[in-house]
Amino acid sequence: MASLRPRTAVAPEFGALLSEVHRVGREVIAPAADAVDDAARFPHESIAALRELQLLSAYVPEAYGGLGLSIADISKVCEALGHYCASTAMIFAMHQIQVACIVHHARGSRFFEHYLRELVDQQLLIASATTELGVGGDLRSSICAIEVDGDRFRLVKKAPVISYGEQADAILVTSRRTPDAASSDQVHVLVRRGETQLEALSAWDTLGFRGTCSSGYTLSSEGAAEQIIPTPFDAILSQTMHPVSHIVWSSLWLGIAADAVGRARAFVRGEARKNPQLPPMSSLRLGEVDIVLNGMRNNVQSAVAEYARLLEADDADAFKSFGFATRINNLKLSSSQLVVDIVGKAMLICGLHGYRNDSKFTLGRHLRDAYGAALMVNNDRILAHNATMLLALKEA
Repeated sequence: MASLRPRTAVAPEFGALLSEVHRVGREVIAPAADAVDDAARFPHESIAALRELQLLSAYVPEAYGGLGLSIADISKVCEALGHYCASTAMIFAMHQIQVACIVHHARGSRFFEHYLRELVDQQLLIASATTELGVGGDLRSSICAIEVDGDRFRLVKKAPVISYGEQADAILVTSRRTPDAASSDQVHVLVRRGETQLEALSAWDTLGFRGTCSSGYTLSSEGAAEQIIPTPFDAILSQTMHPVSHIVWSSLWLGIAADAVGRARAFVRGEARKNPQLPPMSSLRLGEVDIVLNGMRNNVQSAVAEYARLLEADDADAFKSFGFATRINNLKLSSSQLVVDIVGKAMLICGLHGYRNDSKFTLGRHLRDAYGAALMVNNDRILAHNATMLLALKEA
């Protein structure tokens, strides 16, 4: 694996950074969250605040000027952001997936090493275009093909979803290696603002994660051939995109769930103060949901620890094992189900106060965002992949 592994942040330094994330969350992100959700607009103020903290280059190694955070640190930042605005947390998480793809797989490329420094200096935001009309959401297959002529490339892709595509400074796009290549013979190419045109295919008016602005587009781009990541996409997917995606997504879902439980706890405390002699019945449900939340957190931490060990070992074959892939898939499956369960339980605790949109205990946005988790790489597709891998494991 061509890895530029970040260091693990020194605990006191990271603790101070995480405190700043929570401060920005309280002062900037949370106050804008309802407006972002209501208008389904990009959270400009939130991303600007993250830029001020240099967090868009959080996973870039210190050698390139970045913060050099570890995957465990990134997971904690995603969780923290999930407390305040799920759309902001998702944009941050998806950006970090793209950064990790470059950090892990672009060693030796003068273009990408320069680009990492540019990303740090300008706090560039990177989006992703992996899904494509006609392939049913299969990341391992592409219809579009990149055409390379000398030192230049051309690319056209019909993508049903490109989150924050119009706000991104660059987009990492998957395509077939050549027009004659098999659908699974893919490359990952960085296309930049100014070299790329986006023609809208669909709008983004959804139940949750409204601020991610995940419209569909026909993407057309021309650029330098050196913008193609030298590592084949199948390796990028197994070693980085697949595990990092499920880790950072699960982390922000954990943040949504934790904030919901926090609101439920505050509600129960308020009820208990009304009658100190008799604990409210809802306190029993609070105890129950706290157990579920801790289980979800343990799942995330276990996956983070395993992935960090594999990164440290730098063994590319380990990422290809069915056992690891199944465990990472299970993290996504369980987290996407538990976040709905936990938010639902918190709403039962808060009762009408959680159901109302005009209450300080409101959980409507939490619940709507939570239901989107199972649809991001559809759970049924993941279960089908797991079934195939489990059969192979049984025969081995």
